[in-house]
Amino acid sequence: MKIYFAGSIRGGRQDAALYEQIIQYLKSFGEVLTEHVGDPALTSAGDDGPNDRFIHDRDLEWLQNSDVIVAEVTAVSMGVGYEIGRAVEMGKPVLCLFREGANSNLSAMIGGCKDIKMIHYSDFEELKKPLQQYLISFNASK
Repeated sequence: MKIYFAGSIRGGRQDAALYEQIIQYLKSFGEVLTEHVGDPALTSAGDDGPNDRFIHDRDLEWLQNSDVIVAEVTAVSMGVGYEIGRAVEMGKPVLCLFREGANSNLSAMIGGCKDIKMIHYSDFEELKKPLQQYLISFNASK
């Protein structure tokens, strides 16, 4: 299973350590195409490619080649919203993760989209079981 993980880069790196935990967990279910999102060395400058066009085209190719999209949507990010919208448009299964109590509001465009599955959680340990259930169920349905 090829997993596209989306998390805030230019919108802020405050959750980078959490992204790394999630990515490491996701790797037990398949190949994570976007491991760099959890890299603590990656800054909010989004310096993960030579220019914006390269990043856009590379990430869209990964999105097209993925089987499932998992997006952590607690930190507001235009890029993550764009990726989710494109994934829905492509008919890809999208799972969004929202951390309750993080002093953030879930976007109505994400929370109200019937094509997006949601997991609300408070910490990584609480997230693991429903994430595992979703990915095992998804893999079994392929």
